[in-house]
Amino acid sequence: QVQLVESGGGLVQPGGSLRLSCAASGSLTFSQYTMRWYRQAPGKEREFVARINGAGDITTYSGSVKGRFTASRDNSKNTGYLQMNTLQPEDTAVYYCNAYLARIEYWGQGTQVSVSS
Repeated sequence: QVQLVESGGGLVQPGGSLRLSCAASGSLTFSQYTMRWYRQAPGKEREFVARINGAGDITTYSGSVKGRFTASRDNSKNTGYLQMNTLQPEDTAVYYCNAYLARIEYWGQGTQVSVSS
């Protein structure tokens, strides 16, 4: 059984930073899985935020976060990260991590990020 457990969410002022973590456990070879981050704001659909390949050397970002967010991973710890800088109120959402390989994918439970003064 595979689990993805997220942490690091919270309340931050505009312009602040947070780092989300997504720790994987169970029967998977973590380095084989591409990791993706999504977010869902109240009343809106879930949207793609970032992606990092298994080796950790290729990343992709949505236009709204590019230049402010950085995805990374430590395969020795089976953990992915999303460093979020210069946060703005419109970044307020529940953030989810996702690990996928071919047709197999797993989701974290989500962590709340709130940006407000």
